[in-house]
Amino acid sequence: MSKEQLARDVVGAVDAMRDELLGVSHRIHGEPELALEEFKAAETLAAAVEGHGIAVQREAFGLPTAYAAEFGKDGGAPTVAILSEFDALPGIGHACGHNIIAAAGLGAAIALSKLNGRLPGRVRYLGTPAEERFGGKEFMARAGAFERVDAAMMIHPAAHNLVTMRALACTDVDVTYIGRTAHASSSPHLGLNALDAVVTAYQSIAQLRQHIMSSERIHGIITEGGLAPNIVPERAACRFMIRAPNADALAALKRRVQACFEAGALATGCRLEAQWGATDYLDLNTNWPMAAAFERNAQGLGRAFFPIKDLPPGQAASTDMGNVSHRVPSIHPILAVAPVGVPNHNPEFTRYAASPRGDQAVIDGAKALALTALDLMLDSATMEAVRGDFAATSAESLKALGTLHDHGHGAHHAGCGCA
Repeated sequence: MSKEQLARDVVGAVDAMRDELLGVSHRIHGEPELALEEFKAAETLAAAVEGHGIAVQREAFGLPTAYAAEFGKDGGAPTVAILSEFDALPGIGHACGHNIIAAAGLGAAIALSKLNGRLPGRVRYLGTPAEERFGGKEFMARAGAFERVDAAMMIHPAAHNLVTMRALACTDVDVTYIGRTAHASSSPHLGLNALDAVVTAYQSIAQLRQHIMSSERIHGIITEGGLAPNIVPERAACRFMIRAPNADALAALKRRVQACFEAGALATGCRLEAQWGATDYLDLNTNWPMAAAFERNAQGLGRAFFPIKDLPPGQAASTDMGNVSHRVPSIHPILAVAPVGVPNHNPEFTRYAASPRGDQAVIDGAKALALTALDLMLDSATMEAVRGDFAATSAESLKALGTLHDHGHGAHHAGCGCA
């Protein structure tokens, strides 16, 4: 059967599932769940896969809200991983549109399954939780989620159509200072002020920010500040994110930020406890032949793409898809769902994630992902170009992956929070 007929069939399969896919997107949007707490979303998605006759592994690769399904042709044909994210943000729900990502990935995978014995390759459909915090894809990768995978792909919503996104390497750190309580008026000399330690560190980082590269970012919040103004705070805490263009630059910047935390402890006499993320988010190693294939397919659906070089300087975020991209050829294209000027991680974007524009991104994303997977399975020249592009960056990727186990500062906790 011709490639054109297979393409028509997967597009038709997505159209036939339109109501189901949009129902899934709206259900996830209406019940936002935080990282590693996405039990309802994961169950909704896994049940939808099973409803189409595909076996699903729940609690896959060591994460309670991850799932996995695999189907297709064995024996040498390309295996393409299609990914769904589904976690939300504290307070503002799906302001990054992960409900759209989830439903688009679901639609692409199921549409390809409808080819049955005609599918010219293999699909591994993965539910990847905890992108906004903890870096779920990295932990899944360590457990083997991307072994024997030839390519990985997902879409993400924003305000532009882009073939990729600018993604910085990222980590986070939870810092606690332990001091000593005292009466803030009658005996302040007996106390050690943990809040002063946090403020000193915060101010030190503010001064550091004047002298870092324009491509680097440090931002944070105070999470604990004491119990009452007449008690010298015995305990105070803050959380910071640190971003840089690549793993090497991130490691260097982390050392400078750690010195700011140590300054707070030295200035106040408080004890410092710094818990750095158990892993970093890596920069995105976009596979350009695969990105070009996705762009052609999305253009065929009526999407016009904005040149990424024309984005404002410094406009970049982070994603744990970066960690996948240093292991296997990967793409992370962006589909527009909101007007330019409406940023992700904003309550207005939350509304657009369940709007008609958001719904269209679900359908277009599912179709473009499925069509791109078919390109890789059917066109050996495209697949060879994908492999060649990835091989050209393999040394850099191996080096980046090597940094994930070498943090060098303080204790570590279960993950990062860097989207």
